[in-house]
Amino acid sequence: MSLFSTLDIASSALSAQSYRLNVVASNLANADSATSSTGQPYRAREVVFAAQPMGNGGGPAGAEGVRVAGVVEKPGAMKLVYQPGNPLANKEGYVSMPNVNPVDEMVNMISASRAYQANVNVMNTTKTLLLKTLTLGA
Repeated sequence: MSLFSTLDIASSALSAQSYRLNVVASNLANADSATSSTGQPYRAREVVFAAQPMGNGGGPAGAEGVRVAGVVEKPGAMKLVYQPGNPLANKEGYVSMPNVNPVDEMVNMISASRAYQANVNVMNTTKTLLLKTLTLGA
C-alpha cells in the first residue's frame, strides 16, 4: 500500500466523521423541539457507514475507505412530557418530545471527534514519512 492511498483512506474517514458530527449536532439542537418541519416530533438520526473500495485511481486492490451509506431515524418511542398548557398537548396533557438522549449524543460526539483526531494524526504521520522519504536521496 502506498502512502498516498493511506492519505485517501484517512481522508474518506475524515469526511465520514465530519458528517457524523453534523448529524449529532442536529440531534442535540432538536432535543427539546416539540415539532419539526413536518409538524411531527423530531426523530433522532444516526449515520450508517459502509466500506468504500479504494482500488481505483492507482491504489492497491483490497484497500478500503469509508463512506456514509445513509442516515436513518433511530427507533424508539417518543418521550411524553406533561405540559397541559402547551397547545401541542394531547387531551391528557402530554406533549410528544423527540427520542433524543443527550447523553448518548454526547458519547457519539466524543467518539466521532476522537476518530476524526486519529485520522488527522494518520495524515500528519504519513506527511512526515513522505517528507523523510524525500530526504533519503540527499
